[in-house]
Amino acid sequence: MKTHSLRHGGVIALLVCLLSAPLVAMAVDDPSEMLPDPAQEQRAEAIGAQLRCLVCQNESIEDSSADLARDLRHVVREHVARGESNRQIMDWMVNRYGNFIRLRPPLTVGTLLLWIMPLLALCIGIGVAWWTFRRPRTVTSTPLTDEERRRLSDLTETR
Repeated sequence: MKTHSLRHGGVIALLVCLLSAPLVAMAVDDPSEMLPDPAQEQRAEAIGAQLRCLVCQNESIEDSSADLARDLRHVVREHVARGESNRQIMDWMVNRYGNFIRLRPPLTVGTLLLWIMPLLALCIGIGVAWWTFRRPRTVTSTPLTDEERRRLSDLTETR
């Protein structure tokens, strides 16, 4: 009976560990990555949360454990430690990697076109279909010659 309860306790402990692992997992792999000043660290995390991991692409550099994300977190923390503003750091990242580095890129003509193009293509397709089907079908046929009528009559004659 004692072994039975120990097995259940071990299984429960394992389940608790597995279920709580995603809550404990942090992208900052090494505490030495963190800045000693909590205010600066908080700023660095806020900036990193706005930057896309170029490897994972749908995660911020703060959430990613990829090597490139770790390097980018380090760069952000260096800029924060130098006393640069959030805007200066974001501008540096955008100048280096383009607007793709932002998880939420600004609305520009290019991004607006990306959003509008599917709707525009749909409208053009509907317009072409409407224009094609609204035109009256004109059937131009010439009357059958006497030879053609005779041949048709021979072919359709029931035997």
